[in-house]
Amino acid sequence: MTGNANIKEIMLPPIRNGTVIDHITCGQALNVMRILNVNENNIDSSISIGIHVSSEEMEWKDIVKIEDRELDAKTVDKIALIAPDATISIIRDFYVAEKYKVRLEDHVVGLAKCSNPNCITNRGEPVSPEFNVIGRHPPQLRCCYCDRMLTNISDNLL
Repeated sequence: MTGNANIKEIMLPPIRNGTVIDHITCGQALNVMRILNVNENNIDSSISIGIHVSSEEMEWKDIVKIEDRELDAKTVDKIALIAPDATISIIRDFYVAEKYKVRLEDHVVGLAKCSNPNCITNRGEPVSPEFNVIGRHPPQLRCCYCDRMLTNISDNLL
């Protein structure tokens, strides 16, 4: 045989119940897995990850499918910090029961820590880290207390 006769497209398998996180910023799927707190010690259900997948809406994207799990609001808010264009689909009996886009608010409280070690939020004071969102693509956060720009958001998520 010649050419591409033996090439088959491999798709991520459907899930019966759970969550599909689609349109993740390319290269962020593993950070989404960290947000979901998934590691080798707590995998109880099927998980599919697509990294650098071609897309009609975006040039490239990542996608995560996680069986038997629905996300709480705080987890979705964290995903919005690293993947502001992501969509969340809740799957029940193989059908999309609910679908929505993540929303990056203008003000973020308690989702990430300030990268400034001298910030009051890192000095043992009973103060939650707060940031103003000053950019969305990519997300850029400025600390409300020390004015420092948060560098590497995924490494500073709480």
